[in-house]
Amino acid sequence: MKDFVKMVLAVICGLFIMGIICFILTFGMIGSMAAAGSSKPALPKSGVLKIDLGDLVIGEQTQEGSPFGNMDPSTLIMGGSMETPDVLGIWDAVQAVNAAATDPAVKFIYLRTDGNGTGVATLGELREALAHFRATSGKPVVTYMENPGAATYYLASVSDKIYMSSYLGLTPQFTGVGTQMFFLGDLLKRVGVNVQLIRHGKYKSAGEMYTRSSASPENREQYQRMIDSMWETLGSTIAEARGISVAQLDDAISGLKLRLPEDFVTYGLADELLDRDGLEDKLAALAVEEKYKDIKWMSLSDYASAKLTPSKAKQKIAVIYADGEIVDGSGKSEIAGDRFAKVIKKVCADSTVKAVVLRVNSPGGSVTASEKIKNALDKLQAEKPVVASYGAYAASGGYWISNNCNKIFSDAATLTGSIGVFGLIPEFSKAVNDIAHVGVESVTSHKHGDMLGLMRPFDKDEYDFMLTGIEAVYDRFTTIVSEGRGIPKETVDAIGQGRVWTGADALKINLVDEIGTLEDAIHYAAVAAGDGDLDKWNIKGYPAPASPMDQILDLLGEKKGDDALLKAFPASASLVESLRFITQPQVYARLDTDIEVR
Repeated sequence: MKDFVKMVLAVICGLFIMGIICFILTFGMIGSMAAAGSSKPALPKSGVLKIDLGDLVIGEQTQEGSPFGNMDPSTLIMGGSMETPDVLGIWDAVQAVNAAATDPAVKFIYLRTDGNGTGVATLGELREALAHFRATSGKPVVTYMENPGAATYYLASVSDKIYMSSYLGLTPQFTGVGTQMFFLGDLLKRVGVNVQLIRHGKYKSAGEMYTRSSASPENREQYQRMIDSMWETLGSTIAEARGISVAQLDDAISGLKLRLPEDFVTYGLADELLDRDGLEDKLAALAVEEKYKDIKWMSLSDYASAKLTPSKAKQKIAVIYADGEIVDGSGKSEIAGDRFAKVIKKVCADSTVKAVVLRVNSPGGSVTASEKIKNALDKLQAEKPVVASYGAYAASGGYWISNNCNKIFSDAATLTGSIGVFGLIPEFSKAVNDIAHVGVESVTSHKHGDMLGLMRPFDKDEYDFMLTGIEAVYDRFTTIVSEGRGIPKETVDAIGQGRVWTGADALKINLVDEIGTLEDAIHYAAVAAGDGDLDKWNIKGYPAPASPMDQILDLLGEKKGDDALLKAFPASASLVESLRFITQPQVYARLDTDIEVR
């Protein structure tokens, strides 16, 4: 009876807490809607455009405000910071910088890179826009840094002047480009979980995390080349911008010579060290103001909101954003196969859409969903030009859906290729029998009826049965790449095998056509549609970003399972992603990990 009472009290408390959360969510939504209905931000008649990556994330699409203003919903449960950065789409960010170049109200651009949450490929696109701003306007870009890292310094190197903090508390982060691989094989065996990996491609390393204690030689080889290629792009760009040699830069980094702020000046990576007062004086002088407090500031988000107005042109260039993991179903999060196919069909049927840019920022995922999306895109391409633009990732399933486009633009640091397939099927017999001491007995109509019951290992016939399916999918993958890229199938197999390439290396082996930005892809699509003047086109994004109401419904349970957990507990994302692979047996065309250089 006591246990029953405790249970009832627990349920009542849970409902009470949920009610409070719902109230706060609703209150936040009302505030958000009220804010959304307000006028555009008022800009000063003259001022400085500020890009602060501590307060702003440059993403794929501009996101409508959170239902809580700028509050992260997970803080209601997990605690922590109440503020989250704004998200400005890369297209909007670039167009805002372009507009600033011809706007006499903008005196110069002030860039802060500390606290960056934007990946290196997207920073590369922003860097291109800032370089264009300098070249066409004659106005300077000035950066102030406190904790430079490889990616943030790569962005900052576009500046006319780089100022750094003079404080000795500098945390050394500019030590090169790197990543870490984690392997759970020994841990899973210790707890009685046997993960059965079936794959095609010696470089298809996604399953190794669950079956090994260290990287295979092939996996280590591809990772080393990816990291080296990324640094070749960043290092050569930085060296050229700062007027030093790559050898000098490598020597400073490898020799750990960038220990103190003054070392950055010594090695030509910073122009001057400034404390807060010195920085304010410098900025006031650049803004031609007597005092720092007289400077009028414009954030990039506010500037974009005020200056970028929807085009009234009837003819459209559609930009379809394939952003996230490719998953089955019709959900509003990630790249859900059924929903995405419908979006593509809608774009195809719209007679005002004359060309399409497929913007891919995906490590891949479900083979079934990838094939649905590819079929829809093939039908679209039969009617209209389709150009691909790659963000941070266009790998595995992301490459599956896009390799047949008329032209592929990639960032040099994009991770792409990964032409390979794998399946993971765990079995928990040891954990259930020896650790939990639970007996399991199967009753089936046929010999192999319980092979996917996860309670016993495959026998040889069952493994071969699964391998047949993996081989068929790999054959399909290499076939569509061969047809889409005009490469012999044997060559696709040689550069495939699950290997991941950077965009710079992918260009050399004909997996992509050109190193370029989203803006380059849109301009190419406009030319393909008959007119390269972008002012005559309505650049329309599909699908629309999640609204505040969508965000609330996601959090309150319209999304099921992993998606709901990830929304409520972002910190659990890595763990949930790892568990997803070993609890949802299916065939994947997916990159093994998400590599970010910040």
